[in-house]
Amino acid sequence: METYIGREARTWARVRHWLDTHTSTAADWPLDALLLAKGATTVSVVLPARDEERTVGRIVSTIRRELVVKAPLVDELIVIDSRSTDATAARAAAAGARVVHQDEILSDLPRMAGKGDALWKGLAASSGDIVVFIDSDLRNFGAHFVTGLLGPLLTHPRIHFVKGAYDRPLVGPDGTVQRGAGGRVTELVARPMLNLYWPELSGFMQPLGGEYAARRSSLERVPFVTGYGVEFGLLVDLLERIGLDAMAQVDLGSREHSHQSTAALGQMAGQIILTAWSRLERQGRIVSSEPPATGLLQFNLDRGVTLSDVSIAERPPLVTVRRSAGVEGDVA
Repeated sequence: METYIGREARTWARVRHWLDTHTSTAADWPLDALLLAKGATTVSVVLPARDEERTVGRIVSTIRRELVVKAPLVDELIVIDSRSTDATAARAAAAGARVVHQDEILSDLPRMAGKGDALWKGLAASSGDIVVFIDSDLRNFGAHFVTGLLGPLLTHPRIHFVKGAYDRPLVGPDGTVQRGAGGRVTELVARPMLNLYWPELSGFMQPLGGEYAARRSSLERVPFVTGYGVEFGLLVDLLERIGLDAMAQVDLGSREHSHQSTAALGQMAGQIILTAWSRLERQGRIVSSEPPATGLLQFNLDRGVTLSDVSIAERPPLVTVRRSAGVEGDVA
């Protein structure tokens, strides 16, 4: 019988091999080559957006100019307006996106909140064979974010999921930049959890990053956690469904975006821990006499306290919703 140490050594050897064979850079996927490889494959780009009027327009206009007008790589460009209170929807529409309001998609279903719900609704509203998700708060977006993610999917049929990798600098209020200092929840919560329980996924440099692409056939067959645990949940669920060899990552360079407060990061961490717990329980790896608590008590500088609910919910695999409703294709 193989010892624990032997199994662990074999896992790390597999991860190192995966890093060598399934990691590339955006420069490895020139646009001309992708256009030749695209064939009849259709591509949707979906941006979830909540109060991102300052950045969403530029991202949309860049994709439309470079990858729709100049080069016909992207067939569908959708912004999911997640109950914004600013001009997000208007800026996105003016830049050339089809704007769909989150609550108008599959509106007969119970209303849920969170980024993951916007992503799931975006999957439902889009029609492409490949779906690319891009966050709407990027300050240094370039078309290579999209082309890089599409590269392995358009050229290698065995690849079903591609995650973006990048340096995440921490930009201070005064404009100072600390390289590698972003992604605090990734380093303090997500990466340790993956190494402990799903070490096959430890090679993903940015497991919580919001830029990734996948084949619709795989995305529609996994649930989406509706809150901030969505990226963690997708990695674990897709690993179980398609296996590590069908997953890849592409280095996109540097990613600059707006940063959350420490309190908000604490709430995000709570949701990710609960997402990990739910997957461990679903996989039969833990058994508990009672569920974990979902309240998070936090203290501010004035020693006041705030109690937040960090419970998670999830949307079921979209394919099951389509089947039960007898609907195929675009449901927006």
